[in-house]
Amino acid sequence: MLITKKKIWTPDNSFLLEYQEKIESGDIIAGRELRQELKNLKEDFKNDEYFYDTEDALLRMDFMQNCVRLTKSPFYNKPMMLMLWQKALIETVYSFKMARESEEEGKIIDRFKKILLLIARKNGKSETCSGLGLTELVIGNEGADIVCSSNDDNQARITYEAIDTMRRLIDPRDKYTRKNQLCIRNKSTNSKVFKLSERTENKEGRNIDFAIVDETHEMLTNEIAKSIEQSQSIKDNPKFFEITTEGFKDGFLDEELKMCREIINGEDDTEVGKRWLPWLYTQDSESEIFTDSSTWAKSNPTIGIVKKAKYLEEQLDLAKKSKADRIFVLCKDFNIKQNGSQAWLDESDYKYKATYNIEDFKGAVCLGAVDLSETGDLTNAKILLMKPNDNIKYIHSRYFIPERKLTEDTDKQAGAKYKEWAEKGLIEISEGNDNDLTKVADWFYYLYKEYNIKLYKCGYDQRFAKEFLNRMEEIAWGKEDLEMILQNAHTLNNSIRLCENDFKKRLINYNENEIDRWCLKNASLQLDNQQQCLIVKNRQDEKIDGAVTLAILYEMYRRYRGQFMRKIGAN
Repeated sequence: MLITKKKIWTPDNSFLLEYQEKIESGDIIAGRELRQELKNLKEDFKNDEYFYDTEDALLRMDFMQNCVRLTKSPFYNKPMMLMLWQKALIETVYSFKMARESEEEGKIIDRFKKILLLIARKNGKSETCSGLGLTELVIGNEGADIVCSSNDDNQARITYEAIDTMRRLIDPRDKYTRKNQLCIRNKSTNSKVFKLSERTENKEGRNIDFAIVDETHEMLTNEIAKSIEQSQSIKDNPKFFEITTEGFKDGFLDEELKMCREIINGEDDTEVGKRWLPWLYTQDSESEIFTDSSTWAKSNPTIGIVKKAKYLEEQLDLAKKSKADRIFVLCKDFNIKQNGSQAWLDESDYKYKATYNIEDFKGAVCLGAVDLSETGDLTNAKILLMKPNDNIKYIHSRYFIPERKLTEDTDKQAGAKYKEWAEKGLIEISEGNDNDLTKVADWFYYLYKEYNIKLYKCGYDQRFAKEFLNRMEEIAWGKEDLEMILQNAHTLNNSIRLCENDFKKRLINYNENEIDRWCLKNASLQLDNQQQCLIVKNRQDEKIDGAVTLAILYEMYRRYRGQFMRKIGAN
């Protein structure tokens, strides 16, 4: 018989129970989801379906603390001294055993196959799992396949390179291990570590024992995860570590977290649920982040040891000033899910009294921008004017629609008032079903003829631009005056942030243009994982052309600020 008696486990001989006790006593701050899961695990000590044996876990922790060296400054080459949360996690993963299966098969079968570690950035998740990966390479099963995986090669390389660095620190002469172009190999046991990503060919047909899948929030589908899980089907004790922060886009992680939360809340009693360990470092609310700094430990268990509280203070200061920074910080530093996109500006940011008379700018120099949307839709052109030694940006705008938008596709449900706006002179109408984009070019010429306002540089998006460009060159402006501005986050990120900051400081006077205000209301902000932002629609029927044109205009201002200031006579 494999199981002869049950050991009595207490906080004195179990890191898991010690961790749970310190959280319940308030010595360690943790979020509701982790607290509930730890309570569930404590109850499972009484469940005859499982038994608890820490031998495997202690062996791995002993190796990690006495052999593994850290790879990142300021801890480079220092011993990996595990924190209590790491010890509790590793102990849990390796110590719960399946009682019946172990008896029937005559060998110890681990309970947990899959682990999801959701933890804020810079809390050591990659370093922890890389240390476990090296441990499995050195003291794990002979002939084991250990995979470092992610959505792309660069992300998969993070844990792979960390394992290799740890390896070289303890085996600098490659006496026991070696790395080639394909893998890292244990010469004695023939176990190996390799990379796997979405770009890897032949993801099927592998035979994986231990997997680290990093930043699963980037994955739209379960293609990689499913390939790995299927490859582990013949293993007695496979391990599948998902390590990630929250993300911006909906995808694979959302489904994984939904299932994990069902497990935590006792709503999943399936065999899959029993073999899955959710370990989620999450906040209980968004408001507590801004009102109580002690709660930051709920998503940042290494705060004060690895992650700096001062850093989080600085990030939250940025979050209060910038919507893009707020979205990124809440998502990446506090694991607050940011669904898709959020409103770019608050109403108070752009709804304020500020008017001017275009007559005051006769003879001025301006910067221009156009958003040449589909010829059957709303199009916008803008100019930016400034006065010498005055930081206010004066925005003058004209919109264009085809005639059919007044009667057929009126966008009324989205809040459009095209007929009313046309009567006020805010929109120019083209006959028929399509915009005449030569009218957009003619508007810049009109400003010159009527007010002697001279266009210095004009930015345009690449779509539908040919007709506009031909007309601009016919009138007066050469190719050197016209600049294509790509509508992507890499190009427009800085201009969007600058524009938002100027709105908050009331440095933009757009003459309370009603269509501009409508477009600003509709504009949402979408972030990527490089913290770069882009203005997008929140709903398909909404129009954001005025906001997009403003971003293009600000990009032109950013690029030509010095020359423009000299032309308007600023000091």
